[in-house]
Amino acid sequence: MAVEFRDYYETLGLKKGASDGDIKKAFRSLAREYHPDVAQDKKSAEEKFKRINEAYEVLKDPEKRQKYDQLGANWDKVPKGGPGFGGGRDAGYEYHFGGTGFSDFFEQFFGARGRSAGASRSGNPFENLSGRGRGGFPQRGQDLESDILVTLNEVLTGTVRSVSLRHTDPGTGQPSTQTFKVRIPAGVGPSQRIRVSGKGGAGRGNGRPGDLFLRVKYAQHPDFQPKGADLVYEVSLAPWEAVLGTTVKVPTLEGSVSLKIPAGAASGLTLRVRSHGLLKMSRERGDMLVTVLVKIPEKLSEEERSLWEQLAKVSSFDARA
Repeated sequence: MAVEFRDYYETLGLKKGASDGDIKKAFRSLAREYHPDVAQDKKSAEEKFKRINEAYEVLKDPEKRQKYDQLGANWDKVPKGGPGFGGGRDAGYEYHFGGTGFSDFFEQFFGARGRSAGASRSGNPFENLSGRGRGGFPQRGQDLESDILVTLNEVLTGTVRSVSLRHTDPGTGQPSTQTFKVRIPAGVGPSQRIRVSGKGGAGRGNGRPGDLFLRVKYAQHPDFQPKGADLVYEVSLAPWEAVLGTTVKVPTLEGSVSLKIPAGAASGLTLRVRSHGLLKMSRERGDMLVTVLVKIPEKLSEEERSLWEQLAKVSSFDARA
C-alpha cells in the first residue's frame, strides 16, 4: 500500500527554515479556524485539523523536525523502520491504521508502531495457520501498537472512535481490513495506552489473537496547554489594564468565564479558575491556570507619546528600586 508524502511546511503555509515562532503562530491561526468544535463544516474541518496537528507535532519538536528535514526528496527511499524512524512493517507485512488521527506517513517515520511479545514463528503478525504452534502448542498472536490523537474535549467527555487496521500480504498481495470501535475514557492521560483486546495479530495453531495498544497523544490546542489535569491559558493585558485592574473573558473547553484581574498585575502572575480543567480518572476536574502577559505597544502616536511622557514626569514609581 503506497504511502503519501506529507509536506508539513506546506500544511502550515510555511517555507522550510521557518522559525519556531512562525511555526507556533501559523499553527494557532489555522487550529482556531479549523478546530472541529468551532467550525461549521465539522467533517472537512476535522480532517484539516488532524493534518495541522500532525504537521505541528513534527515541526515543533526539534528532533522530529531534524529527522523530517533529513528525509528530503528521497523520503521514499528510507527503509521502513530504519535508524531513527518508526516502522510499519514486520517480515515484509505492512500494516496501516485508520481513524487514529495520524497518516501512514507519520506512522511510518514518527509513530509508535511496534510489536511486543508473542510474535509468530515466521514473524508474520497476521499469520493464522491450521497447524499447531511451536512444540505442538497453540501460539498467541502478536501485540501491535499505534498512536491515537485525542482532543482535549474528548479527554473531558470521553468518546468512541471507529478504528481500522489494514494489512497487505506481500506473498499474495491480498489486502485485509478490520474495523472496530474503541472507547476512549474521559480523563485519559497523555502516553496512556488503551488496550483493545483481541485486535492484534492472529494466533497460530488456534492460538488466541494478540492485542492492539493505542498510545494516547493529546491534540495540540490553539489556546490551552495541558499541565497534568490543569489547563494553562495566557491572557494578554495592556499596561493600563495591568496597573488599574480589569475583567476579562477567558475561554474554556465549555464556553467562557469572566475573570477579575487585580490592580498591579505583573507579567507572570497566575490566577486559578477552579474546576475548569480536564477531567481526572478520579472524576474530579482540574483547574484553569491563567497566566498574565503584559504587552507593551511597539508604536505610539504623538498624542500617546505625550501622555506617556506626562506619566513619566508625575509618577513616583521606580522599577529599579
